Amino acid sequence: MSVKEDISSPRRTKEIIQRYKFSFKKSLGQNFLIDQNVLDKIVDAAELNEGTGVLEIGPGIGSLTEQLARAAGVVTAVEIDRRLVPILRDVLSPYPNVKVRIDDVLKVNLQELFTEDFATVDKVSVVANLPYYVTTPILMKLLEEKLPLDNIVVMIQKEVAERMAASPGGKEYGSLSIAVQYYSDPELVCIVPRTAFIPEPNVDSAVIRLKVRELPPVEVADEKHFFEVVHACFTQRRKTIANNLKARYFPEEGRERLEALLAEAGIEPSRRGETLSLEEYARLSTVLLAAGIA
Repeated sequence: MSVKEDISSPRRTKEIIQRYKFSFKKSLGQNFLIDQNVLDKIVDAAELNEGTGVLEIGPGIGSLTEQLARAAGVVTAVEIDRRLVPILRDVLSPYPNVKVRIDDVLKVNLQELFTEDFATVDKVSVVANLPYYVTTPILMKLLEEKLPLDNIVVMIQKEVAERMAASPGGKEYGSLSIAVQYYSDPELVCIVPRTAFIPEPNVDSAVIRLKVRELPPVEVADEKHFFEVVHACFTQRRKTIANNLKARYFPEEGRERLEALLAEAGIEPSRRGETLSLEEYARLSTVLLAAGIA
């Protein structure tokens, strides 16, 4: 085997796994990328340069980390599986700009991490092949904490990526679509076949880029209330806006007051949650909050 062969090549990936007698943990959603074409698309989508820092979540054996180290100024990789420490220390030794932290990213103080690790760069991106079972909690933590992020480029389950990028009116559109689009501008980069991984996952994958917004596209008086209203409207997808809101906010009252507030927001009571745009949800939240409905 050539010493120059990338970690991501199927031959070298298998060699590393065998050398360290590594066994995959299903509970951690471990699937290692072995497709250079996909890795190139991920790195290109992140728009990296020497002035960019990268937070990678779940580096595995370092196949994506290696590509990031070549393209960015600083890379911090957060890995939850301590068994991978000796592997990462070995395979990433040629890259002094890489720092590996063994931790659970959901428990990490990301504000402190950014201050400590990315003080020397102009901008920071998150680039990762995320474990599918924690995709949404990780992405919402990254977005809700309002970190100084340029963009987020992640490999996730295809179905979840489609939901994040969905437009109003379709079956994929829901509260996740609204939350992601409130904080970012999502764009599907590519669909990834199962054969791009070792071991092969049971679902199709996709790479999505979330361009983090400096300001939300709509103005709301209270973000927490806004998202509560959104979730209320999707409590039962087959029910109308009026029925879902009545169950959440007006359980003991008639429909008259609710329908008056919906009329004030310019929303027909018979509509369903998946038909409302981000702007309409912002308007509805503002009207309900002004009426003391919380």
